Amino acid sequence: MRKRIKKISVLLSLLSLTVFLSACSNTPITNHSTGIWDGWVVLNFSRAIIWLSKFFNDNYGMGIIIFTILVRIVILPLMVYQTRSMRKTQEVQPQLKALQKKYSSRDAETMQKLQAEQKKLYAEAGINPIAGCLPLIVQMPILFALYQAIWRTHILRSGTFLWLQLGHPDPIFILPVLAALFTFISSWLAMKGQPESNSMTTMMTVARPFFILIMAISLPSALSLYWVITNAFQVGQTLVIQNPWKIRRERDKKQREERERKRAVQKAIRKAKRSKRK
Repeated sequence: MRKRIKKISVLLSLLSLTVFLSACSNTPITNHSTGIWDGWVVLNFSRAIIWLSKFFNDNYGMGIIIFTILVRIVILPLMVYQTRSMRKTQEVQPQLKALQKKYSSRDAETMQKLQAEQKKLYAEAGINPIAGCLPLIVQMPILFALYQAIWRTHILRSGTFLWLQLGHPDPIFILPVLAALFTFISSWLAMKGQPESNSMTTMMTVARPFFILIMAISLPSALSLYWVITNAFQVGQTLVIQNPWKIRRERDKKQREERERKRAVQKAIRKAKRSKRK
């Protein structure tokens, strides 16, 4: 129960932070925008994209692409930390489920024993459940500011890029399909690296790309372009720092070594028993 309360508190904190930063505003960003969020954060993100666009003959599509990649590179250390924390948590899920099955009774004494065993398990694995959420708290405002800088800056939505009018939906749906595809690949790669999957994980792997597709069809292509680049970057990031095939090989190797260790211990015990009989 206490663990659930902590998770709910973190989620509520994230939601409150997002609402606070967005300041419930959807007004255009201009040089006259004021406030910490609009005047300092979103406005400077917008200026940076426009500045980068000048290196490509005021091609705002290229400005969005380059700035999105730069932002993803800047927050990459946080993503690496979060990924490693999530992987550690995933690796202990079988042991955690075994503990929950062992202490399945809902009485206070049993629940206290379960919490104590969970703390011990997390400590041995080097897991801090709350610390794993901290990078997300930092990442969300940055990504949300990038999203709003594109959405709320008129010049970024009025430019052209390839076949696109950045302020209008993609007429041939290529960007929405790519955004959904990269979202699916990223989620699928992350799920494939988990020691075990469940129906909720599978459902989210399918549902997220579907929602991205539906939204990208109707929203300005500038935002669809942002989604394509950030999700494509996420795919590459997952392959590098969370490669599911590498993770599976390491997990299989660890399991083989553990089985060999247990067999060696059992063999030593049997040998010791035979020596005693003699």
